[in-house]
Amino acid sequence: MTTHETNKASSPSPFLALHEIVAKARQKLSHDNWDYIIGGTETETTVNRNRAALDALAFEPRVLRDVSKVSMGTTFLGQQLRLPLMLAPVGSLELFAPESAVAAARAAAQFGIAHMLSSVSEVGFEAVAREVPDVLRLFQLYVHGDPAWVDDMAERTIAAGFSAFCLTVDSAYYSRRERDIAKRNIRRSSVPGRENQPKLTWRDVDRLKSKLPIPLILKGIATPQDAVMALDHGVDMIYVSNHGGRQLDHGRGTMDVLPGIVRAVDGRAKILIDGGFNRGTDVVKAIAAGADIVGLGRMQCYGLAADGSAGVVRILELLEAEIHACLGLLGVNSLDELNPDYLHALAPVSPSHVLSAFPLLSLDDRSFY
Repeated sequence: MTTHETNKASSPSPFLALHEIVAKARQKLSHDNWDYIIGGTETETTVNRNRAALDALAFEPRVLRDVSKVSMGTTFLGQQLRLPLMLAPVGSLELFAPESAVAAARAAAQFGIAHMLSSVSEVGFEAVAREVPDVLRLFQLYVHGDPAWVDDMAERTIAAGFSAFCLTVDSAYYSRRERDIAKRNIRRSSVPGRENQPKLTWRDVDRLKSKLPIPLILKGIATPQDAVMALDHGVDMIYVSNHGGRQLDHGRGTMDVLPGIVRAVDGRAKILIDGGFNRGTDVVKAIAAGADIVGLGRMQCYGLAADGSAGVVRILELLEAEIHACLGLLGVNSLDELNPDYLHALAPVSPSHVLSAFPLLSLDDRSFY
């Protein structure tokens, strides 16, 4: 799709740039719900390192190539996606839109990307499957029950037509999220069954894999060693994630760990990634470094808060325009042409933080923090 065609296909929207959607979301949300989007654990170092890892990559473009027909689509789980994107699993989406995960899934279906539903969404997977049957649906589970409970969740997910099952493995304990603690706004620290999450081991992965007729994804892989272990245990897809900086403090940014994981996986599994991806250039960097699909967490929350499903669709339209321009200016016509040679490590030009991708926000307004 050309830039002209992209603009023609876009729905009418008052938002012409991504930062305008972020600003509208901040305007409409309470301080508590805004903090839920932008916050992280303790010092929020991991949150900032996610952006720093992206900001520390520069492009090396090639010129004088025919880039008149740039294609941005990809195939994932047997379906054609308009962009290599997925709405990442986010709990409590009901804080941002009345229809919660249904609104996010509708946006994914309307635009043509994948949607991964969190098991701590107020809207269950049967409801999402019923309300949005035409979206590529994946399900993410926190283990809040015994093995029989996990098996039941898997069976119900499969019956609801989900295309893959994702097990979150970086949440043995609920982190200390000081933005919430300081306001006495404690969320999900005592969920029934949470005591089962710390007991999760590779034996549970083996048992679950043996029962699943659909692909198994592990979310929260942050080292090449664990990526190889996952492959050894039959895992189908590696999801590189640090929970958006909301679990372990002082972790590495996901784009920092991605190259090592790509080398370790060596093409034996699809690689998904999330963690601070806010711009089209961020998506291109991830694909060039070896990821297959990029997850959008905070971005979908901004879109939902700003304008429901339409806000998420508009974010995707603007990301599409940015990705199109980036690919063309790099001198490539498709995602398949990207490789690490188009990236170069370089110091960021300004301090990195959760909102540093949007320099035109009025960041001197402390309400953004």
